[in-house]
Order: sequence, then C-alpha cells, then structure tokens
Amino acid sequence: MKNICLHFSVHQPFRLRSYRFFDIGQDHYYYDDFSNKSNALTIAKRCYIPMNNLLLSLINANKGALKVSFSISGSALEQFEMYTPEVIEGFKALAKTKCVEFVAQPDSDSLAAVNNTEEFALQVAENAKKIETLFGQHPKVLKNSGLIYSDSLGELAYEMGYTAMMAEGAEQILGWKSSNFVYCNERQPRLKLLLRNFKLTDDVSLRFASRVWCEWPLTAEKYMGWISNSLLKEDVVNLFYDYKTFGEYNRAETGIFDFFSAFVALVVKAKGISFATPSEVVENFQPISVLSVPQYTSCADEERDLSAWLGNNLQKQAFDTLSPLQRIVRAVNDPALTQDWNRLQVNENFYYMSTKFFSHDAGRTPYQTPYEAFINFMNVISDFAERLNQFPMNTRFSVLTKDELEQEIAKHTDILKELEDVKKKISVAKKQPAKKASTQKTEATKSTAKTTIAKKEKTAAAPKAKKAEPKKAAVKTAKATTKKKTTKK
Repeated sequence: MKNICLHFSVHQPFRLRSYRFFDIGQDHYYYDDFSNKSNALTIAKRCYIPMNNLLLSLINANKGALKVSFSISGSALEQFEMYTPEVIEGFKALAKTKCVEFVAQPDSDSLAAVNNTEEFALQVAENAKKIETLFGQHPKVLKNSGLIYSDSLGELAYEMGYTAMMAEGAEQILGWKSSNFVYCNERQPRLKLLLRNFKLTDDVSLRFASRVWCEWPLTAEKYMGWISNSLLKEDVVNLFYDYKTFGEYNRAETGIFDFFSAFVALVVKAKGISFATPSEVVENFQPISVLSVPQYTSCADEERDLSAWLGNNLQKQAFDTLSPLQRIVRAVNDPALTQDWNRLQVNENFYYMSTKFFSHDAGRTPYQTPYEAFINFMNVISDFAERLNQFPMNTRFSVLTKDELEQEIAKHTDILKELEDVKKKISVAKKQPAKKASTQKTEATKSTAKTTIAKKEKTAAAPKAKKAEPKKAAVKTAKATTKKKTTKK
C-alpha cells in the first residue's frame, strides 16, 4: 500500500509595536495587541475554524480513512488561548479521532538549531510538553522551523528521542533521487527522514489561485493524477502545507475547501493508495538509502537554504545580537523576560528583514521595508538587553561553567579598566587648559630666546666681515713698529 502523508504547519507570530510608540528603557511592552487580536480572529475565521471543522467531518465521514498531522508553534497556541479558544477546542476534537498525529517543533518557531543546540533541545521539549498537556500525545516525529535540517541536526534529534524527522526534498541534496521515499540520516541511520515533495505541495500552496499558471484551474482529478503517477514506482508522497494555505492564502472563494474535499474522496476510493501519519509511514517503509546533508537546507525560496532568514547583514546583525542573550535569560529565569524571549525568537522577525526581493508580500509582513523591520527589532532588543542587565552579575551568569565565568569576569574587568582609563583621560582633559597656557608661555619664551640668539649671531657675523681688513693693517703696523725699534738701537 502506497502512502500520502498530509502535514499542516500552524504558526502565528506576535507582531511587534512600532519603535515610534515606545521609549527604550521606559516602556517594556513590545506587542501590537490590537493587530495581534485582529489578525488572530481574522485568520481563525477564514482558515483555522473552517478547516478544523472540515477535517473533522471528513475523518468521520470516511470512517478514519483520512489521516493527517500537525505541528503547532507555542506562539500560535498562546494566541489561540488568548483570542480564539475555539481553535484549541477544534484541535482537541481532532486529536480524539485517533487519526491525527501531533509532531514536535521548536516552541518559539526559532532559528536556535543554527547556532545553539542547547536552546533548540529546550524549545522542542517545551513544545512536546504543551502537546502532551493539550492533546494527550507524546510526539515521536520532529519538524524544525522552516524544515531546516542537516546531518548534525538529525543526529541530535535521535539523541533527543525522536525516531523520524521531516526535511525538505531539496534538489541540491537529492540530485537524481526522488523525495518520494523514506531515507535515513548519514550519521545516525536509525533516524528516518520524510522529505517534502515541494513541487506537488507548492502546486496548491503557491499556484492554486494563480490564473497565469498554465495548469490553472487545478482540479482534484488532475492533482490526484499527478500523485498516482508518482506512486507507480515510489512509496510515499509527503505534502507538507502551511495551514494558512486553506482559507487565508487561498480564500474560500477560490474553491480551495471544495478542492480539498474532492481530493480526499478520490484518495479514499483509490486502490493501493491510502493516507498515513508520519509515524505510520516510517513503520510501513524501510529507508532506501542514506541521505547526506552536510549543509543546512530548508523549505524557503528557490535556494532551499538559510538565506531567507540570514542572507543579509541586517539579519545577521539582529541574529548575532539576540542569540548571546540566551544564557542570561535562562539564568535569570524571570517569567516576563522568558515570555518575551520566546516571542522575539520567532523566525518571521528575521524573514521580515529579507532584501532578496524588491517588494514584500503585504499580507505576510507588517512592515513597509526590511530596513524598518530591522530598526524596529533592534530597538526592542536594546530595551530587552537593558532589562537583563539590571539583574546582578552572579544571577545573570549562574549557568556558566567555571571557564566561561572566568572569561565573563575578565571581560568585565577589562571594561572596568577601560572606564578607569577614560576617567583619567577626562581628569587630564580638565587640567589641560592651564597646562596649555603654560606650554604656550614656555614656547613663547623659547621662541624669543631663539630670536635673540639669531640676532646676536647676525650682528656678530657682520663686524667680522668688516674688520677683516683692519686686522691685516694692524699686523703691518706692528711690523713697522718693530723695524723702528730696531733702527734706533
């Protein structure tokens, strides 16, 4: 039996207030509550609620033949609880059907995996705990933010207790291979990999409502035909969608919900093809080969790398400013600061700064330009860091090792020395005017002395030139006198 794996990613970042409306060091509330509430209610009405209801009805109507999976970020769960609790109830109802699997992910939907595996593991554990508390499932499969993956990350996932991980079926790692098989991690063969079929996924996510697309309109029959052809010689088609594809990016009037319902009906009727959750797929199929992914891959843009988040100097500077604060946040362990830390790490904050395109999709970024996004974020981080620095040093650095603590103390010692040097320079600068006047007087005296000496030398030089002849005359006179004396004798 060949499988179709349907996965939906649910993420809802907190939008930040404009830096024009808060003072650094004074106002520590960073979020645009009106925008966040309005956004959450609008998307819930267009997507989350109708799609949850549709999935529940299709699962019940087809007696469990439809199976799907979800990964939900912590910020999305937080906003659902604050603004739209009915969405949480919808997911709970889906969990009770036993046809829905919840997959773990970094709770902040962050880029922590890129440079801080400790923080990455902690966030995944936090998300898994929330899933278990809300939906009664302990996740077995892991999906990173933006499907970011590498060999080292896969090895870490296995050490964390996960049997499989989702990744992008990027061409630079597959080459001639197909994404429609199960693979395994190069460093840890026991970790299985499920690769997104980006072409078939994007046909719905990006092209469904595009009238300039040569395949428009996309019908359920046409889509099912493409998938059936893929599964003639292959094992599984992994369709990993952003949940907002249904109702938000493709509005109801495009026919997206009718399309999905018709597609599910065709799969259920098809012979030799069935829906399966990620855990069922890795149980049904053995890996056909090892997949080597030495560099990070992702599902972002055509490059399928990290450039959507860390491709320019703005993004790198913001990321490098935020990341070092992790240990201090964890050491301080202040609830308000930890909450802000989790919200600020959302990968969208860095995506908004991308300059890869001449214009941004107004529906996916609240900023007019990436430069405005950068300035706003850096102002927030400046205030956040200032709040952290108010805690005593022994609290801020309590989680550091002995060597790391010594390095931090050395840094602060150097800073203190620099401050002392600055104070000395300031003190010297205050006395500088008096010294300067004294120096000018001394210089004036020296100048006068030099002028006097020069005049004397000039005066002395002139007479010598004039008395040169008289000296000879004096000599002649002396000789004449001598002759006279001799004659007298």
